Amino acid sequence: MEFHPSKIPIFQTFDVKDEKQASDIAHEMVMIGFDKENKGFKVLMPKEDKTAAKRIGYTVTTTVTYALRKTNQERDVRYWTFHENKDHQTEGIDHHRYAIVFVSSRVLEKLDFSW
Repeated sequence: MEFHPSKIPIFQTFDVKDEKQASDIAHEMVMIGFDKENKGFKVLMPKEDKTAAKRIGYTVTTTVTYALRKTNQERDVRYWTFHENKDHQTEGIDHHRYAIVFVSSRVLEKLDFSW
């Protein structure tokens, strides 16, 4: 079976509208922890405004790395960006969005995903 990040089990999904919210949820993900559950996190971003989506994605990824470093946690977190559509659904959420899935490398190994 071919690997796709939408197949990773998700602990929590965040629907992000702006950069401020992106920073807040990045800190929230770090506080929850990437190794506590054998699941990842999904961040959904608006597809209508591509520039805003890029800024949100950049803010989330850099803030996660920064917050992990500041809290002395392992920074071995993998992430993938993809188009969320009806084939990769999160229940109850508009599926015309970009998505980023974050997961710890250890969790990825435990889930036995290979690519």
